[in-house]
Amino acid sequence: MPLKHEEAEKLLKTLPPKWLEFRYRGYSLKELLTMPFEELAKIAPARIRRKLLRFIDGTGGLTLMERKLLEKIRKYRKKEIKKPIKTHCRDFPILPEMIGMRFLVHNGKDFVEVRVTPWHLFYRLGDFSPTTKFVQHGGVKKTTIKKK
Repeated sequence: MPLKHEEAEKLLKTLPPKWLEFRYRGYSLKELLTMPFEELAKIAPARIRRKLLRFIDGTGGLTLMERKLLEKIRKYRKKEIKKPIKTHCRDFPILPEMIGMRFLVHNGKDFVEVRVTPWHLFYRLGDFSPTTKFVQHGGVKKTTIKKK
């Protein structure tokens, strides 16, 4: 369910001014927030489009865990709860109604906070919660240089 015009206006007032300039394939942020799922699926990338269309048709699309997360997102948005939502759903697509919310996404060891901006639209939650850390290899250590 997309946001109603009143809800979208209320949300847009709370967002930073730079976010209001965001456009995705010619659509403004307000248009994206009020757009039904059928139209949203038409402008989404292929993998997200298939997932949304299967969800709309009722032939699958979202797993049980993802459906619960979607319900939780809508409950938090309706009650205006500001705390982050904890989730293991790394494969969940970022939809317009999630913009401005915070999530704690599990990376296999702990939860990484992800704040959703308009530029994250149609990515996956897991894309912003890396599962591996960069380990610096080789090279001369600073302590050996200081000793000389």
